Amino acid sequence: MSNDTNTDDSLREREDSPDDAPQDTGGDSGSFHQHEEADEVDKKTIDDLGSDVEIEADIREDVGEDDLLGGLDIESTDEISVPDRLVDQVIGQEHARDVIMKAAKQRRHVMMIGSPGTGKSMLAKAMSELLPREELQDVLVYHNPDDGNQPKVRTVPAGKGDQIVEAHKEEARKRNQMRSFLMWIIIAIVLGYSLIIAQQVLLGILAAGIIYLAFRYGSRGSDAMIPNLIVNNADQKAAPFQDATGAHAGALLGDVRHDPFQSGGMETPSHDRVEPGAIHKASKGVLFIDEINTLDVRSQQHLMTAIQEGEFGITGQSERSSGAMVQTEPVPTDFIMIAAGNLDAMENMHPALRSRIKGYGYEVYMDDTIEDTPDMRRKYARFVAQEVANDGRLPQFTAEAVEEIILEARRRAGRKGHLTLKFRNLGGLVRVAGDIARGEGAEATTRDHVLQAKRRARSIEQQIADQYIERRKDYELSVNEGFVTGRVNGLAVMGQDSGIMLPVMAEVTPSQGPGQVIATGQLKEMAEESVQNVSAIIKKFSNQDLSEMDVHVQFVQTGQQGVDGDSASITVATAVISALEDIPIDQSVAMTGSLSVRGDVLPVGGVTHKIEAAAKAGCDTVIIPAANEQDVMIEDEYKEMVDIIPVSHISEVLDVALEGEPEKDSLVDRLKSITGSALNKGKGVGPSSPSPQ
Repeated sequence: MSNDTNTDDSLREREDSPDDAPQDTGGDSGSFHQHEEADEVDKKTIDDLGSDVEIEADIREDVGEDDLLGGLDIESTDEISVPDRLVDQVIGQEHARDVIMKAAKQRRHVMMIGSPGTGKSMLAKAMSELLPREELQDVLVYHNPDDGNQPKVRTVPAGKGDQIVEAHKEEARKRNQMRSFLMWIIIAIVLGYSLIIAQQVLLGILAAGIIYLAFRYGSRGSDAMIPNLIVNNADQKAAPFQDATGAHAGALLGDVRHDPFQSGGMETPSHDRVEPGAIHKASKGVLFIDEINTLDVRSQQHLMTAIQEGEFGITGQSERSSGAMVQTEPVPTDFIMIAAGNLDAMENMHPALRSRIKGYGYEVYMDDTIEDTPDMRRKYARFVAQEVANDGRLPQFTAEAVEEIILEARRRAGRKGHLTLKFRNLGGLVRVAGDIARGEGAEATTRDHVLQAKRRARSIEQQIADQYIERRKDYELSVNEGFVTGRVNGLAVMGQDSGIMLPVMAEVTPSQGPGQVIATGQLKEMAEESVQNVSAIIKKFSNQDLSEMDVHVQFVQTGQQGVDGDSASITVATAVISALEDIPIDQSVAMTGSLSVRGDVLPVGGVTHKIEAAAKAGCDTVIIPAANEQDVMIEDEYKEMVDIIPVSHISEVLDVALEGEPEKDSLVDRLKSITGSALNKGKGVGPSSPSPQ
């Protein structure tokens, strides 16, 4: 073994000798000025990231506000140039984009929180292209002759690791050849002696076998001297990018494989069983972890150590594995971490890990929408061209098809004058439309293909909602005509983009004790609180003694998902008032809206999807908060099916929904006088955050 050790030492000296230095560093020195020039180019163009990159297509000088293409003079997306760099394909997210640019220049960590599909992973990949040029490294793990369970770690310039391993293999091959030559000479001598002189054939064969095994056993020590190249950046031209989303401890932090043969000369050297983790492969680059809260606490603690120290040793992750006895020297982990997740990600995230990111970087909240401007519409047209180019199998989109995609982006934004930034879902629509066109053998994807895609690409929630509507018609659960006391057609949202009609029924009965309001239908906390708010209005409004009555409110067929949010407040109030006053409600009317304790109607979310659900169910009129009037962007096919009535006060709701002029007028006038709201001037309430439903 001493001979092998000396040979290995001489090999290392040869690797690090000045004679080899020009070969290893001459390329870097020769390209130093080229790197400087490339850095200068990056400094000039880094500010042109994403949305600032101009569209390379013909643009008309006079651009009207109603021009869906923002002045682009094209016939198809084939005329729109797609940027080569990923960073130039980023659209929207101006604040997040600026943070990524600063973090890339200063090597800071970033945590991005926002809705799925808003571009978190794309920005993370873009950051790896923006990182300043640094010398990448290869990482080698060597056998430790003093303690086999503590392998040594060595870092060398990128590309040199392969050379070192090949050099060691060549030395090992030469040693093995010499050993084999010597072994066969000894075996020949032993066999000759036993056959010719001693005339003991069996003893000679036995001695030859022992010699053969001894030499083979000794050659394993020679193979153990070959280092294990765990991080190889030889072919890496840009900063490394590692996506460790959902990675278990071994894949994230590194691991040491189990060795079932731990003795008898059949064992695998410990350094050969070392496996790098994503934190080691991402050194000098970007480590991206989406849904950061799904990492277990132990992994988050180790990740925190790797960020703080810039290096992290590798050990076996399973206590039952022989790898648990192995602990390497620290391996470099000089990465920039980009953590991402939804709003709930911060709840289960280790506080100390978040503190590390916040103390050494930035926290960013991703926008869901962006202002609808001609310039941004042109960017959305480029987005369609990017999706077609990235997919590689879709026909080009016509100008009319792109306009329909932009209209859908407006609709999905849920806000007037805005476009959605949930590009993943919008990209799904582009791909479905392209698949339909390709299936038909069309040369281009047209507006008709996009309309078909919108029907086919319905979410699971929308498909369930449509089935509910059809089944309720079969069992006559949906009532959209006539007048019924204590029953109101409410509206709700399933998921994020699906509306459904949700009937609410109320009944007033004599109380066996103190009067109370009882609500059923799997109500969640916010919905229960909204019922309590409604009860305050009813108590103030009603002439009857509610202390001797129980008010029962039932949300019909809510299912296991129950009811959340306060958007059914005006629905509950109308149903209860109808039951108390015994005034029927027009069943062709559906409604949605939150309610203050003073009777003001407050804005809610998802009004577009709710109105479309009411139209599908056969209702003629839909009541919505006046503050949500600007958010209505229903499909053309529903516009003539329903009348949309914006309201600001509960009295306006009753005026539309209740039957009977004398009784209704008296009731509305009394409610106006009690609440003291200045309704005659037609003024609504101030702005408020929309409810989730």
